[in-house]
Amino acid sequence: MVKLFSSSWFAWFLLSALVSVNVGVEARVRHYKWEVKYEFHSPDCFEKLVIAINGQSPGPSIVAEQGDTIVVELTNRLLTENIAIHWHGIRQIGTPWSDGTEGVTQCPILPAQTHVYKFVVDRPGTYLYHAHYGMQREAGLYGSIRVSLPKGAKEPFAYDGEHSLLLADWWHRSTYEQSTGLSSKPFRWVGEPQSLLIQGRGSYNCSLVSGLNAAGTGSVCNATNPQCSPHFMTVVPGKTYRIRIASVTSLSALNFQIEGHNMTIVEADGHYVEPVVVQNLNIYSGETYSVLVKADRDPSRNYWAAVNVRARKPETPTGVAIFNYYPNHPKRRPPTIPPAGPVWNDTSYAIAQSQSIKARAGFIHTPPSQSDRVITLLNTQNLIDGFRRWSLNNVSFTLPHTPYLIAIHQNLTHAFNQTPAPDSYRAKEYDIFRPPPNPNATQSDSIYRLRFNSTVDIILQNANTLNPNNSETHPWHLHGHDFWVLGYGIGVFDPVNDPKKYNLVNPIMKNSAAVFPYGWTALRFKADNPGAWAFHCHIEAHFYMGMGVVFESGVDRLGKLPDSIMGCGES
Repeated sequence: MVKLFSSSWFAWFLLSALVSVNVGVEARVRHYKWEVKYEFHSPDCFEKLVIAINGQSPGPSIVAEQGDTIVVELTNRLLTENIAIHWHGIRQIGTPWSDGTEGVTQCPILPAQTHVYKFVVDRPGTYLYHAHYGMQREAGLYGSIRVSLPKGAKEPFAYDGEHSLLLADWWHRSTYEQSTGLSSKPFRWVGEPQSLLIQGRGSYNCSLVSGLNAAGTGSVCNATNPQCSPHFMTVVPGKTYRIRIASVTSLSALNFQIEGHNMTIVEADGHYVEPVVVQNLNIYSGETYSVLVKADRDPSRNYWAAVNVRARKPETPTGVAIFNYYPNHPKRRPPTIPPAGPVWNDTSYAIAQSQSIKARAGFIHTPPSQSDRVITLLNTQNLIDGFRRWSLNNVSFTLPHTPYLIAIHQNLTHAFNQTPAPDSYRAKEYDIFRPPPNPNATQSDSIYRLRFNSTVDIILQNANTLNPNNSETHPWHLHGHDFWVLGYGIGVFDPVNDPKKYNLVNPIMKNSAAVFPYGWTALRFKADNPGAWAFHCHIEAHFYMGMGVVFESGVDRLGKLPDSIMGCGES
């Protein structure tokens, strides 16, 4: 027998519906006042310190309409740590200093300091925000950004309601322990996550741990803690729902599915795509998608929404939420086992799904037919003085003390290495299927200077790590721009023949895309947004270990920079 819902549950459901309808009545300038500090939370039932915004992790959602101005007044209450927050997917046209990238676009926000971010959300879509200082994203400092069309405008698909999901991976060790291990000899890897979180909630097997919590009043792991009860999405039978999905994982590529339901992909990284019907969705760190799901199954029960690890041998249990058919109680668990997802190392399947996503007719932004410059980046794992690092063309990236935007604008030529970063590697001499014969690399804070408004191709070439027979999936994210994804391939990129296969008709535009094991990914973008912009692997540990670059173009076109981003290095 179905358990009847309580009056308070019915009131919550009605209130949620009203809020979703009336969200557009807010002012065109949207103010947020945030305090960021450490708090004890139990997102997967295991208590640990998380970085919370106004007591929340994930942090408050930013909800706006296209063209709105967002003002975030952020106060750092971490006491012993700096902060910077990146507004992932927001291009920051005219406000490059608000990109929130410590060492690139701003000095960090010091303890007890208040900093104001101000920017325009110029395009509808699904985005996110997260820490961009050290490895703080791994400590829970992230949240959602949802930008709707202005009133009266219609999207090219219909739905009756929507839900948002943030997907994350979760460790019980602190970011201090993890970063110290990455910087140690011998090298200590962060390991696989203990849990997968959906909207900040997961479940860890408490029988594996013992001990008291920080207050000494109870177990450090409590399976009945309401903080770790599964997130639920309530749907009405027969209705169609838009589910906005964003990945803020620090390591894991994920696969998302809703038990027994098909999903239709309609948006990726803020761009409409030709509808693609899938049973499960691969999503890499930094990516966002919208899928349409119709509540057309047996309404007498609930169903699992599940995430599983892809591209790495899974050692983490399935993360779950509840797809709740009204009027079933939202905490009523489905009678089935959560779905396991596709085989974790099926690269052909992963590439095929990525290739299937095309720009939607009527919303195609045709790429330039040719590029002005090609930069090929060989992704390798190397050693520098015995420390394990990631490198691009044998150069491991390190941030300077003076942010690039400030140094370039003020002509502080001694603030970073002025030698141009290398555009390519010796492809004919390098075997991508073996560990590097000479593992030693160099370290530098040099950058790429791009001619303003030029068209640039980036070829991401993957290779073997230091471990034999191992090549990893890397999700790459570009700040300040969207790029066209022109193609994917396995093996060594052929600069003569592979460009002939590029999709120049309806390629999807994105800000994040994966390069697959022993493969390549070809991207094209216009350097038409003045500023200094990071381009990096979105895996926290990999960027921390040097897997990134910076592109600069048109900084001389900017006026006076805000004083609020100054105060470190030579600034």
